[in-house]
Amino acid sequence: MSGFSLLNGIRVLEVAQLAPSSLGGHLADLGAEVIKVESGPLGDPVRVGGSRAIGDPDGPAFMHLRWNRGKKSVALDLRTEQGKQAFLDLARSCDAVIEGMRGGYLDWLGIGFDRLRAVNPKIVLCTVSGMGTDGPYRGLGTGGPVFDAYAGLREVNTPDRPPTDGIAGSTSPPIAMYALGAYGAMGLLAALHRAANTGAGCRVEVSGIDVATAWMPDLVDAELNRERSIPRPTWLADGRLPDWPRLEAYRTKDGEAILFGSHVEKFWRNFLVAVDREDLIGVDLATADEGAPARAELVWRALTEIFAQRTRDEWVRLFLEHGIAGGPVNSAADMLDDPHFRARDNTYRVDYDGVGELEFVVSPVRVAGEKFAPALPPRAGADTVRVLREVAGYDDTRIAAASDPQLTREEVRPPG
Repeated sequence: MSGFSLLNGIRVLEVAQLAPSSLGGHLADLGAEVIKVESGPLGDPVRVGGSRAIGDPDGPAFMHLRWNRGKKSVALDLRTEQGKQAFLDLARSCDAVIEGMRGGYLDWLGIGFDRLRAVNPKIVLCTVSGMGTDGPYRGLGTGGPVFDAYAGLREVNTPDRPPTDGIAGSTSPPIAMYALGAYGAMGLLAALHRAANTGAGCRVEVSGIDVATAWMPDLVDAELNRERSIPRPTWLADGRLPDWPRLEAYRTKDGEAILFGSHVEKFWRNFLVAVDREDLIGVDLATADEGAPARAELVWRALTEIFAQRTRDEWVRLFLEHGIAGGPVNSAADMLDDPHFRARDNTYRVDYDGVGELEFVVSPVRVAGEKFAPALPPRAGADTVRVLREVAGYDDTRIAAASDPQLTREEVRPPG
């Protein structure tokens, strides 16, 4: 079983935990050989993160099964000179190193970019952290929701009683935490492209707070240019367009919902013709004057009644038949049963020892002519002996000296 072949021949050495592990996960999905360095007693904490596990309460977490699939795991004790040397010896034959801890972690260990470049001039180091490597917060421990809160992306409540609606009083999932790995993969691959052309490696950095900061240009860039930023005259005072009812969710006959996406005039007219409500064409939803809110409410009430007359699936069929923009509002369970999801070969299956066959979502990248079916994540330290022997050329004595005994005590034994 394997991921795609696009990055076959690329070898990456990863020291990462939690969300930064997703960077190497994206690369492994695309075919890179990703050697994950872990230390005891549990390895990457994402192995046991999240609210649900496979098989039993102590089983692997779903984020681990996604972000660490297809990798190799090597247990090194980077606190020892032997472990550090083994890391550098592996880096000699790697194209890139991922540092997915607090910014400056490898420098603190004495095996940062300068040492890496000394053993491999073409090496690319991609640092992925929460707060980055400079600034007064660089040493601050963080997590996914913190990135979004820092940049004003996350609506956070401070309730007077224990919250029941999610982390920090918000039900919205973290944004930057999940986007972090994709931006990191983009930067790392671009750096590899330049290294291949110039023969010189470089260091690139992606931080969670910077991802969150860059996520919405209308929010941050407009604030940066506040004195030159003026509201468009076509927008209402409450921050909505006059035609907002044409880009809104509506309840359907079966109690589900449909997202109406017909703010473009062509789609709007197609819809009104299809439902025999051409009388609404004459309602002005373009002018932001004093009467705009009343006109918008009139259309919203009409659409509320219209959408209640058919089921969600019936509306999707009508949208398809008449060239109307929109789509179903699904829960995760709904999406898995959605005919469009099922038709697009969105999952793969793999046997998990002691549990049985499991099913997972494929990479969002599609490669024509290739089947996506990566291996399960390795047990922590499972590839220590083989990788150190085959990649670094170590014998059993050196393997035992460099390995973290908390993860490899049953696998690595010095001779005699």
